[in-house]
Amino acid sequence: MKALILSGGKGTRLRPLTYTGAKQLVPVANKPILWYGIEGIVAAGITDIGIIISPETGIEVKNITGTGDRFGANITYILQEKPEGLAHAVKIAQPFLGDSPFVMYLGDNLIQNRLTPFLNRFKENHLDAVILLRQVENPTAFGVAVVDETGRVLNLIEKPKVPPSNLALVGVYFFDQTIHEAIAQIKPSARGELEITDAIQQLINTQRHVEACTLDGWWLDTGKKDDLLSANQIILDECIQPAIAGEVDSNSQIIGRVQIGSGTKLINSSVRGPVVIGENCHLEDCFVGPYSSVADEVTIIDAELEHSVILQGASITNVHQRIVDTLVGRRAKLTTTPHRPKALRFMLGDDSQVELT
Repeated sequence: MKALILSGGKGTRLRPLTYTGAKQLVPVANKPILWYGIEGIVAAGITDIGIIISPETGIEVKNITGTGDRFGANITYILQEKPEGLAHAVKIAQPFLGDSPFVMYLGDNLIQNRLTPFLNRFKENHLDAVILLRQVENPTAFGVAVVDETGRVLNLIEKPKVPPSNLALVGVYFFDQTIHEAIAQIKPSARGELEITDAIQQLINTQRHVEACTLDGWWLDTGKKDDLLSANQIILDECIQPAIAGEVDSNSQIIGRVQIGSGTKLINSSVRGPVVIGENCHLEDCFVGPYSSVADEVTIIDAELEHSVILQGASITNVHQRIVDTLVGRRAKLTTTPHRPKALRFMLGDDSQVELT
C-alpha cells in the first residue's frame, strides 16, 4: 500500500500569502498543514509516500518536509509541471505507484477521523475504490455523491445546481490499480483538467465496486483564510497541552493551556489559552488571546490579538486596537501611528508592511 499526497496548485484562495509559499505549508497550530496528512497516513501503517509538487513551490515543500525520516516514512517527490487536475496527478505518479493500491490525500485537507477503519474496509472487501464523504450545508460548492443503502456509490456530480444529496466528497480516496485504466478513458473537463470525479464515475460506469464511507468527525479544507483560522482553533482545542520552555517574567500571566517555545521571552504580558507560541519570540506589554498561533521569531510589542495565526518572523508593534481573525505572513510588519483606527482585520502576505495612520 502506498500514498499519494497532492501538494501542488497555486493556492489562489489564500493569496497574497501563497504568492510566496505553498498553501500546504501554511501552519496550523505551528505545524504545516501538509504534515498532518503525512502523520495520519503513517499512523495507518503506510510509509511509502509520493508527494505531488509544483514548479513554483516544490523546492520549498521538499526543503521543509524532507525525506520523510522525521515521520518514519520514505517520501518521493513527483513534479507536476502544470495544475491539470487531480486525475492528471495520479497519471504522472503511475511510475511511482506501479500496480500498488494507494490512498490519495489532498495536502490542504484536515480530517478528524483516523484512516485505519477506511483502509481496512477497502482491503477486506477487495474494493476498487473507497471515497470519503461528509454531510455539508452547501453541497452546491462541492462534488456530491449519490449512494445506496449499502454504501455503494451510484453517481458523482461536480458542484450541482440542484444537489441530489448533501454528501460532499472529502479530499481522501482509496484506489486499486483499476483507477489508472479509468483515467486513461476520460477526457479533460470544460476547465481543461482531468477530474478525479470523472475517473471515479468511469469506475462506476464500468461496474467497478466503489463504496463510500461517511465521516462523523470534522473535515476542514484550509484553502481560505477563515477555514484556516477554524482549523487552527480546532487543533488548538484538541491537541495543545501546557508546556513552558521560554522565559516568563514575574509581571506576566499565563492562563489555560499554553505552549511557549525555548528562547521566547514574555515580558509584562498575558497569554490566555489555548495558544501556542514558537521559539525565540519576544512578547512585551501585550495580550495573546485564545485560539492564536504564533510561530518562531515573532515580535509582539504593545499589542493585543486573539483567534489569529502569525507566521515566522512577523512583527506587530504599537497597535492599540485588538487584532482578531487575522492571518499575518512571514516577516510581515504591522505597526501604527498615534491615530487609532476603530477596528482591525487583516490577511497579510509574506514580507508585507502595513502602517496604520
